[in-house]
Amino acid sequence: MQNEWILEVLADLREFASHNGLPALADYLDDTRLVAAEEIASQAGGKRADEFGHATAAGTDLEVFGAGR
Repeated sequence: MQNEWILEVLADLREFASHNGLPALADYLDDTRLVAAEEIASQAGGKRADEFGHATAAGTDLEVFGAGR
C-alpha cells in the first residue's frame, strides 16, 4: 500500500523516544501507530478505525495536552 511508509516513520520515532528517556511519548506513538494501521486497513476495505475504538481512545488521551477540546 502507498501509505504504509508512515508506519515505519512512527516506529522510528517511537524507538527514538524510547532510547532518549521519553517513555510517555513512546507509549503515545505506539497508540498512534495502531490508529494509523487501522486507518490504512480501512482504506483497503477493512474495518474503519472508529470500529476498533482506538481512534476514540487516542483522542481522549490527547486531552492531556489540550488537543481534545
